[in-house]
Amino acid sequence: MEFLIFSGQLILSSGLGSILGWQRHKIGKSAGARTFAMVAFGSTLFTLLSLSVANEPSRIAAQILTGIGFIGAGTIIHKKESVEGLTTAAGLWASAAIGMAVGFGWYIQAIIAMVLMFAILALKPDYK
Repeated sequence: MEFLIFSGQLILSSGLGSILGWQRHKIGKSAGARTFAMVAFGSTLFTLLSLSVANEPSRIAAQILTGIGFIGAGTIIHKKESVEGLTTAAGLWASAAIGMAVGFGWYIQAIIAMVLMFAILALKPDYK
């Protein structure tokens, strides 16, 4: 039974992340379904490991956020008069939080967060 719950958590987080990544891919962004799915998957796995092995979830959670910050920084590109990749970096960061929520067993909360995040990413502000 424990194996099924573990597998279900990884599948759920991967699915939620891939939905977010699909939205980014659909509008032509380089970080797509696989990237977002891997961030959510990895965050869930690290969270589950911290609960099972280390029994110290706060330390592992802090390291997840540090790692995602490093990945996010790599997606931000500063051009002459603009900055690109901020929304993708923030999306990867939030996708990690969704993965952590699944790892902690907050399934409904993770789904609600993903729906809200999808809506935010789908908004197309008119700055021109």
